[in-house]
Amino acid sequence: MKNKPSQKQAHKQGGQKSGPQTKAVHAGEPLRHGVGTSVGPSICRSSTFTFSSTAEMKRWAEGKSKAYIYTRYGNPTLAVVEEKIAALEGAEAAVVTASGMAAISHILFCALKAGDELISTAQVYGGTYRLLRDVFPGLGIKVHHVETDLAGMEELVTPRTKALYVETPTNPTLRLVDLHKAIAFAKKHKLVSIIDNTFATPVLQNPIAMGFDIVVHSATKALAGHSDIIAGVAVGNKEWMERMRHMVIYLGGSMDPDAAFLLNRGIKTLGLRVARQCENALAVAKFLEKHPKVERVHYPGLPSHPDHALAKEQMRGFGSMLAFDVKGGLPAARRFCDRVQLFLVAASLGGVESLVVLPAYTSHYNMSEKELLRAGVAPGTVRVSIGVEDSADLIADLDQALA
Repeated sequence: MKNKPSQKQAHKQGGQKSGPQTKAVHAGEPLRHGVGTSVGPSICRSSTFTFSSTAEMKRWAEGKSKAYIYTRYGNPTLAVVEEKIAALEGAEAAVVTASGMAAISHILFCALKAGDELISTAQVYGGTYRLLRDVFPGLGIKVHHVETDLAGMEELVTPRTKALYVETPTNPTLRLVDLHKAIAFAKKHKLVSIIDNTFATPVLQNPIAMGFDIVVHSATKALAGHSDIIAGVAVGNKEWMERMRHMVIYLGGSMDPDAAFLLNRGIKTLGLRVARQCENALAVAKFLEKHPKVERVHYPGLPSHPDHALAKEQMRGFGSMLAFDVKGGLPAARRFCDRVQLFLVAASLGGVESLVVLPAYTSHYNMSEKELLRAGVAPGTVRVSIGVEDSADLIADLDQALA
């Protein structure tokens, strides 16, 4: 039977002593030397795997064998990308899922049960917010919200509080959570600490090294980087990831091997893409901040951003995402989006192409005016995902669309 690539092989080229871009290229993949050896890893497009005998089948059922038997339980192609992401995040293990929301929901179900309570920042991705608002109460899980400054957390803790969930930078207005403060609070109250690291990526921020228990990503975004798959991942220690893997088996949120192959391929250029996107985003943010038709720019790389100092302290760059509020509110924001030419009007982020959307119609739909205000979404807010195009061309398109 087929077994996972050994840690020894993977770490010879992409292990903990390697730099992040080396890990992005080589971690999780076996050494490839010799005549005729393929450079790229293969895709294992099998739903099921054979046993050598009924005795081996019995060993697997008793938990004495790590053999692959069915792709929902594990697959060699998935194992490669799981090792790669774990290495990038500096964690013991990772589990990939069919989507970012599968990663978020599955790990929260690992940490919480009926009667438990969760403290979460209110400023999170709209899909996460709606999960906590619309699904968790029906499961007997109570959710308390705090702002990104974490004020009032202590008053919310009860004996039933089991986890802390944060997202930083936030979607869509790029507010930051002080990670040291969050970790200290979680450790003080013995809470499981979970963070959505999608916007920052492992290139700019490593919460596990800072003390977080679990990191989640919508791997659809910057990790994959090419707008061609839906994927998610949870990262943490072996114990939590074993629980996560069983939750994926129970709930069925497993990743397809072809998606895993594309995710692995995308990660190989993650550092290169993020560096270019950060450079472009800062240039675009500076342009927008001076534009007479822009009321406000949300980008932590600008000194005007309320969390600029914190971003410089706990991130290695300011990211590819920004938002801005157009003067004239929703009608003006809609006119802008309808006029862009190089930018695409699309609801994802983190890819090589630049995108614009109205959060109120996409990521933060089905939210009240009060909820949108708390999330920092004004009627004229436009969210921008910066790609790897030439910054001069991006600025020219924004200029004509705002004219």
